[in-house]
Amino acid sequence: MKQTLGKTEKLKSKIVISTLFEEGRSVKSFPFKLVYLRLTNNAKDHQAAFSVPKRSFKLAVDRNRLKRLMREAYRKNKTILAEEEHRYALMFIYLGRKKFSLPELENSIQKILTKFREQEQTE
Repeated sequence: MKQTLGKTEKLKSKIVISTLFEEGRSVKSFPFKLVYLRLTNNAKDHQAAFSVPKRSFKLAVDRNRLKRLMREAYRKNKTILAEEEHRYALMFIYLGRKKFSLPELENSIQKILTKFREQEQTE
């Protein structure tokens, strides 16, 4: 599995995003909330999107930096999802009020992805 985050792995479809929030399930692990939905089409990759609320970070510079760090942390740890037989649309929402460093975010992404896998295996 490549360790890049290519165009096909980014969640951009407004239709998929709206159904993700309407029908998707969620997993929480501070400072993230992961909302996910199984993709019905024959997608070859998981699709991920990242969100930092304006309520928590007023400056766009801060929001963009956190999203960039979240993307990097996901890119490095997406191999955790490699064994999944289905493909998912994933939305990572940042819940924290303070800025974390990249190693802390990587650790949190690992935790939430393993929690997600465990939850999906039980169903």
